[in-house]
Amino acid sequence: MVKLSVIVPFYNVQQYAPDTLKSLSANAREDFEFILVDDCSRDETPDILARAERELPGAVLVSHEKNGGLATARNTGIDKARGEYLTFLDGDDWLAPGYFSQLLASIEDLGCDFVRTDHVQCTGKARTIHRVPHGRRGVVMSPRDAILPTDRTTSVDYAYAWAGIYHRRLVDRGVLHFRDGLRTAEDRPWIWKLHREAESFAVVGLLGVFYRRGVTSSLTQIGDTRQLDFIRAFDQVIEETARDAEADRLLPKAVRTYCAIMAHHLGSIERFEPAVARELRSLSSAALKRMPQDVLTEAINSMDATRAGRLRRVRRRPVAAEKVAG
Repeated sequence: MVKLSVIVPFYNVQQYAPDTLKSLSANAREDFEFILVDDCSRDETPDILARAERELPGAVLVSHEKNGGLATARNTGIDKARGEYLTFLDGDDWLAPGYFSQLLASIEDLGCDFVRTDHVQCTGKARTIHRVPHGRRGVVMSPRDAILPTDRTTSVDYAYAWAGIYHRRLVDRGVLHFRDGLRTAEDRPWIWKLHREAESFAVVGLLGVFYRRGVTSSLTQIGDTRQLDFIRAFDQVIEETARDAEADRLLPKAVRTYCAIMAHHLGSIERFEPAVARELRSLSSAALKRMPQDVLTEAINSMDATRAGRLRRVRRRPVAAEKVAG
């Protein structure tokens, strides 16, 4: 029986994939499988993964004929997974030796639906520890209760899928899959759904994932239209949260987070090409008009003057009716 399935998407990461695979080897066990999803890479990544399929214990290679993006690649891995538990890693990140055994032991001891962990962010040679924004450690709690308060950073703002481990029953209940085709912010609707629909979770202080920042091929570094998928991602968060039985309690947090991300992109609009910048303003204006207006006004009023000013300017822009409708 496979105890743990590790889903690792790769796309044009020939420079980093050997380190990722080496760290997987240092985490291998007879009851672990590593699902390596090649998302139609066009560099030497497929050759590296073909060797790994032969040499890495537990490796299962799946190759896409068409690039689908990170969300779709993760879904491919989820559908292929046979483990009682699942976790994720990105193809340009790496792990401490033996980390997955510790992670598995933590969720088995706690007996909850999912466990979230801290991680180490790596930018060049700099290393920074990032903690799950949740004070209680090693205690099983309701994921829904960890969404709030509205005006503070909470567990739903720590959206990294690879910073945790998840029981298979979440797959069976349709909670763990991502929205196909999202090219950025794919973790946002996913983490909100996880916290709304799972029954139990815990946070542990394990440090074993090393998250590589500043990779030039990463979408966080590229100012093209794919970055604008955050609009579709957060529209999904708002739409699904609005249907929740506790919408009145949860929507202010969802709207405020959406506004904060939007203000961030508007504040760095110079990194986009002019046409993309215009589209960002237009899509943002339409998105603001789709939100519940009383909740939106309260969210903007609660923000600092700089971010609030950006949002108010965009909110006043005229928008075509079809864009408002989404």
